[in-house]
Amino acid sequence: MYCLQWLIPVLLIPKPLNPALLQTHVMFMVLYLTGFFLERKPCTICSLVFIIAVFLICYSGIGNCLFWSNNCDTVQCENG
Repeated sequence: MYCLQWLIPVLLIPKPLNPALLQTHVMFMVLYLTGFFLERKPCTICSLVFIIAVFLICYSGIGNCLFWSNNCDTVQCENG
């Protein structure tokens, strides 16, 4: 579980409020995670824990996901 110390902070990096910077943020996250998995080769348990955490964060609410955001106003999104 030593490898989780490099993955957990990724979940804490806030998304930028400026929509123009969102693409740069997503690119950084994808490149960091790709580089991490290629270089460090984390164990299966750490990888599963991280993937489940990302899935739960993305599934829990609108705009919470690390890799994308919904471009809709709150009234439209809440109504379905």
